[in-house]
Amino acid sequence: MTEMSDTQARAWLDKAETLREALPFMRRYTGKTIVVKFGGHAMVDPALTESFAADIALLRQVGMRPIVVHGGGPQIAAMLERLAVPTQAVDGLRVTDAATMEIVEMVLSGKINKDVVTALNKAGGTAVGLSGKDGRLLLAEKVQREDGVDLGFVGQPKHVNTAVIEAIRDAGLIPVIAPVGVDEAGQGYNINADTAAGAIAAALKAERLIMLTDVDGVKDLSGALISEIRRPDIAGLIKDGTVSGGMIPKLEMCAAAVTSGVGAAVIQNGTVKHVLLLELLTEYGAGTLVS
Repeated sequence: MTEMSDTQARAWLDKAETLREALPFMRRYTGKTIVVKFGGHAMVDPALTESFAADIALLRQVGMRPIVVHGGGPQIAAMLERLAVPTQAVDGLRVTDAATMEIVEMVLSGKINKDVVTALNKAGGTAVGLSGKDGRLLLAEKVQREDGVDLGFVGQPKHVNTAVIEAIRDAGLIPVIAPVGVDEAGQGYNINADTAAGAIAAALKAERLIMLTDVDGVKDLSGALISEIRRPDIAGLIKDGTVSGGMIPKLEMCAAAVTSGVGAAVIQNGTVKHVLLLELLTEYGAGTLVS
């Protein structure tokens, strides 16, 4: 038997203590569905993607049932520019014509989805890639704006076919879902990844919906992180300017998911390594909890 040095022994004891402290949280979430929206800068940083994949694989190994819904806005924009496909945006939303939709589906359901699946499999998980078209997982309808502006093939979830996800999840696999929906006629639609994740979490009555973004969470007017927000308080935070811009739809989507039966939703910084483990395996949590 190889003799262990004092330093090695201390490292092993530290790991054992960390695992002991994490056990109550592992038990709390054992068998529970955790929907994680993966997007932002973490997706284009190989080190962060590797860290994210390792964390998701670990969550599955300790008995949780993670489901990953990924975005891909920066990658889509880069491919559109590379192929010289002209684009137009309205209030920050990409107008998705037929040519753009073809690129969106190619990037989301193809390259990105398979990259995430590969990272998870490499980390020790067993992941299966899907798009909302598979088994009509995300039955979509066209987004109709009140101002009448036509966004093209931009859709929103009308129905989530949970049987497709549950069959994969219950087999011990990790579903990785690209937010491309389909309507009754077979037309594909580009769905916002936050919206898709919220709809999936609500349909599955997930224990947690975790939104990985590029910011720490919701901050108050002094710049301090707000650790928890109750649904009735959201309107006031928007009215007084605490919540603005792109954080408004994220927060409203989290609130809608919780209203529909999700245990709680969390907005946290996906560029922080192991932020998922901080949220689920420690008493401290991370980001802003919507309850």
